[in-house]
Amino acid sequence: MSIRTFSLLFICIFLPIVVFSRSPRKTLNFNRDWKFRIGDHAGAHKEAFDDRNWDRVGIPHSFSTPYFLETDFYVGYGWYRKEFFLTKEEFKRAISLEFEGVFQVAEVFVNGNKVGEHKGGYTGFSLEVSKHLREGKNVVAVRVNNLWNARLAPRAGEHVFSGGIYRDVKLVITDAVHVAWYGTFITCNNVDKMSADVNVVTELVNGESVTKHVLVKTELLDPSGKSVASLVERTTILPRDTAVVTQQFNKLSQPILWNLNNPQRYTAVISVMDGTDLMDVYSTRFGIRKIAWTVDKGFFLNNEHVYLRGANVHQDHAGWGDAVSNAGLFRDVKLIKDAGFNFIRGSHYPHDPAFAEACDSLGVLFWSENAFWGIGGSSENPEGYWNTNAYPPHAADRAGFDASVLQQLAEMIRISRNHPSIITWSLCNEPFFTLPATIEPLSNLLKRCVTLVHNMDPTRPAAIGGAQRPLDQTRIDRLGDIAGYNGDGATIEAFQNPGVPSVVSEYGSTIAERPGDYSPGWGDLSKDNGMELHPWRSGQAIWCAFDHGSIAGSRLARMGIIDYFRIPKRSWFWYRNNSLNIPPPAWPKPGEATALVLSSDKMVVGTDGTDDVMLTVTVVDMAGIPIANSPAVTLRVVSGPGQFPTGRSITFEPGSLIGIVDGLAAIEFRSFFAGNTEIWAESAGLITGRLKLSFTGDVTFVEGNPQNDRVGPVLLAPKEHGQRRVLVFGRNNPTFASSSNQGHGAGFATDGSPATWWEPAGEDNHPSLTVHMERGVNVSDVKLEFPSKAIWQYKVEVSDNQTDWTLVSDNMNRIRPENNVHLKVKGVKAGSYLRVSFKSSSTAKLAEIKITGTQDN
Repeated sequence: MSIRTFSLLFICIFLPIVVFSRSPRKTLNFNRDWKFRIGDHAGAHKEAFDDRNWDRVGIPHSFSTPYFLETDFYVGYGWYRKEFFLTKEEFKRAISLEFEGVFQVAEVFVNGNKVGEHKGGYTGFSLEVSKHLREGKNVVAVRVNNLWNARLAPRAGEHVFSGGIYRDVKLVITDAVHVAWYGTFITCNNVDKMSADVNVVTELVNGESVTKHVLVKTELLDPSGKSVASLVERTTILPRDTAVVTQQFNKLSQPILWNLNNPQRYTAVISVMDGTDLMDVYSTRFGIRKIAWTVDKGFFLNNEHVYLRGANVHQDHAGWGDAVSNAGLFRDVKLIKDAGFNFIRGSHYPHDPAFAEACDSLGVLFWSENAFWGIGGSSENPEGYWNTNAYPPHAADRAGFDASVLQQLAEMIRISRNHPSIITWSLCNEPFFTLPATIEPLSNLLKRCVTLVHNMDPTRPAAIGGAQRPLDQTRIDRLGDIAGYNGDGATIEAFQNPGVPSVVSEYGSTIAERPGDYSPGWGDLSKDNGMELHPWRSGQAIWCAFDHGSIAGSRLARMGIIDYFRIPKRSWFWYRNNSLNIPPPAWPKPGEATALVLSSDKMVVGTDGTDDVMLTVTVVDMAGIPIANSPAVTLRVVSGPGQFPTGRSITFEPGSLIGIVDGLAAIEFRSFFAGNTEIWAESAGLITGRLKLSFTGDVTFVEGNPQNDRVGPVLLAPKEHGQRRVLVFGRNNPTFASSSNQGHGAGFATDGSPATWWEPAGEDNHPSLTVHMERGVNVSDVKLEFPSKAIWQYKVEVSDNQTDWTLVSDNMNRIRPENNVHLKVKGVKAGSYLRVSFKSSSTAKLAEIKITGTQDN
């Protein structure tokens, strides 16, 4: 039996957490004491397999750690093993293993028996393993692979796709009758400041072989913990079956509404009784709020207009890659909030549950997105890697791929559907980067996704993210309830006041090494200077918040307003000043370096894998003032537990991937053992910075124990897939023009159709068209197709920043008529932008442009 859903207008949100000591439910952190070995190992699933020489690691863990923005990463298999013990009482109960995220295929074995498999790298799953357990010692083994698969989403994307158990693992012990995994769905309607109706739907599991007649009591607690309402319902659950209980709380008086400035949440406590026996207690936090997306007036929260000003966020962090702690995710959301943003787009996959929890607690609206996306330059690439078509070109792969997309979308909704911060379910990002012949089945899949969203959660709309292509009758932007337009979609004529609620889901894309410029980097929104000039537009999100790993190379990787180590660039300070009127600090200047100052964001740190500490080292002069000098600096553990992603020390060097810039460096540090730690920051000729931390937990660090020196992932995994492929750009890439005549916008020069073309406005004295390839490209060929045979006078240039241009070909004085031109580029001409400039508007039209080259990392 599946959870029933109800057509409600507004939603309250939940995160399942167990907080009551009287609960028979026991949720154990399962992150400690794993063994890991890269590669595929025959027999590693067996209980008696010898793993004594394997690396001792903690979860979260990535195949690629330590990772520092390399383009390539290990692709293959890795094995994890863990011993654990059950008491006699625990062994008699229902036991599940819960994984929050494994990239991307996980085969799970308990005591040599395969208990389940999960495909999909960004959504969690739960496996009931009771029948394979015993009292005393047990062994769980997980075989993980991150192999590209034609039938698994995503098939393509600009991120990196490292393998590993990179999110938390839990062991959950319950009675046979209990609330299901993420089994609560709490919604609200008729919400205002005076009252709200709260509907609680609970899915129950009966793991026994006899029918159960149970009583379900749900109590609502306000943000202070005071009981404000309760209901009791009786229900019957058949053997080995599930049942759904619906409880309606009408007119909850004067509710405290969740909002951006006061993100208060309620708690629903669900108690399940069998006679006088308490079977389960399941606690759920939720927020009461009302949302509305409108076609003509934008977005509303609790009946108040809110213009969404946000940022796109990828999940990976310096050194640790995707294996980020919950504390690290919280810091990410806080950095966005502290810059004055109110909105985050989760690019481009379901994020860790802790990320949505951070948005809830800090008051940041969240666009949650499924793992279906594409990458420019892909349509002519062969199958086999994440730079190919977003949708399968081979019909035999389509049913499996469709099922993968729908499965992960359903899992994302079930896991995250009740967070108050989430305001839409996005289905995709730029899936149009695919062969033209696949647009029709791709669109059919998106329609199925819309239906799934409406069925599972009628309280939130379905969004089409990155919907700025195609431009013809096969447009995808109106397939859902909301459209998100990336890049040039913000300015394309067809998408102005498009008839559906809309946002600019990506703007900016400014490449910058820290410190960068003190400017917003409007990019695609430069014409409007990012101002709220269009009442129909609900908001905008910069690309992007943080530097991140990318298969598309270092240029695309460095488009954040915050660097990979989570140090803000100067553009972050621009946004903070613009939004919150907080002036930027004095920028450091070169001086006479005297000392290093080592600081942390906390002094007491947990040891279960959910917590860590951010360390920052600053170069200062004799007066203790930060300066821009950037010598090589080494941080090392002098005593006590803990490690960096590189082990017990890390060295920052100017100009390296592990860099020190502007006299500042930072890294996250974690431990799975309790104890007091001393860390030194050292550089030749400078006074050493020293810091003491306290790690708390049940397992104490023993100085000199060699096992305790390897508590985290320090393995340098072999890199694969380093070859450079020839890539083709133009079709569907972001395209901008100095001006456009009506009906002949810039996008028509890159739409794949020679029957449409771009032409400038008649008064444009310096007409030009620019294609953004969204990565560094060593350009080898440029093909231009004009709408007719005539004398076209133009020049072609490339650039990284649209300021400094390198000439590729000068044809400004051409006198021979031509229709199609093939330019072979001589020498190295690398850049992210390619511009075609024309001598005059009377000799400026372009039907198609095709750019060929290799990626410049």
